[in-house]
Amino acid sequence: MDELAEREFREYVALRQGALYRIAYLLTGHHQDAEDLLQVALTKLALHWPRVHRSGSPDGYVRKILYRQHISIWRGSRNRREHVMGLLPEMTAVEDPSGETVLKLALSRVLGELTRRQRAVVVLRYYEDLPEAEVAALMGTSVGTVRSQVHRTLTRLRVLCPELRYIEEPV
Repeated sequence: MDELAEREFREYVALRQGALYRIAYLLTGHHQDAEDLLQVALTKLALHWPRVHRSGSPDGYVRKILYRQHISIWRGSRNRREHVMGLLPEMTAVEDPSGETVLKLALSRVLGELTRRQRAVVVLRYYEDLPEAEVAALMGTSVGTVRSQVHRTLTRLRVLCPELRYIEEPV
């Protein structure tokens, strides 16, 4: 990579790193795994930066790397990482008239109980708002499988967290 391309790459990473990290975290559900996933994605992006930058869509390219890398992890190795956790802090009641904090805590808790595949389908469909056909292409599966995964995942979310019962499936 020449000096100009390297500078452009560094500027892109500085500008987009936060948003890309959030996607990685939503996929993995763990900060260290998200950092690892993002690092792999940015390394792969750097290898092809001049071509990708010329194409004008580096965001799409790096998101595709994130999703495919995440999917290959749960496809290729069925080993689950263990995460050593200290004692959890005591939860205290927080004055929140909107109930948003309670909902965010509940959602965070139940997302951790989903499988990697279920997390991926929820992130792709709801966070990234991708159409079913694109989700199917990224996950290497059929549109029908994506629909059934979305349905099963939302059903499971509603069971695990009654506060989420109002979530509707996309049409």
